[in-house]
Amino acid sequence: MSNLDSMLERNKAFAAQQSAAGTLMPSLPAAMPNLKAMIIGCADPRVNPAHVLGLKPGEAVVIRNIGGRITPGVLEELGLLGRIGQVAGKAPGGGGEFHLIVLHHTDCGITRLAGDPAMLAHYFQIDEASVAAKAVLDPHTAVAGDVAWLKTIPALPGKWLVSGLVYDVATGLIEIVVPPAPIHPA
Repeated sequence: MSNLDSMLERNKAFAAQQSAAGTLMPSLPAAMPNLKAMIIGCADPRVNPAHVLGLKPGEAVVIRNIGGRITPGVLEELGLLGRIGQVAGKAPGGGGEFHLIVLHHTDCGITRLAGDPAMLAHYFQIDEASVAAKAVLDPHTAVAGDVAWLKTIPALPGKWLVSGLVYDVATGLIEIVVPPAPIHPA
């Protein structure tokens, strides 16, 4: 049995369990999670944001990439998700609180790329001289920098909350590095 076959068997068991329990979810409003939260986290399989934060399906939008970093690609995804919500008449945060959470972690694989500034410059779409400012070796500094960058983007709704967290892979605990605050203070 291949890995895919194994995963498909697990899916059948999942679907049967959800159906039997009556918990299969009807379609949710486009891009509008129940907890009104969006988490940007790392692709590292040890750090699934839904798992480490105890999220259930439909509670939060989760975007994952290398390092859980804010990149031009992530900003484009945020814009597309916002547009999906607008088209569906359910824009995130429209009339209520919405929380954008940046989640980095210790022992991140991106640290292994610190010796390859050209690759990192391409990933972040910056020049090589600016790579050091991305603090790829320090998740606490990196998450603070990513949150600070989000706060400079005028297209993000000012009432949204933004915070920065670091997950410790050794302890399983999450530390608040940047407490929740409005993206654009009034």
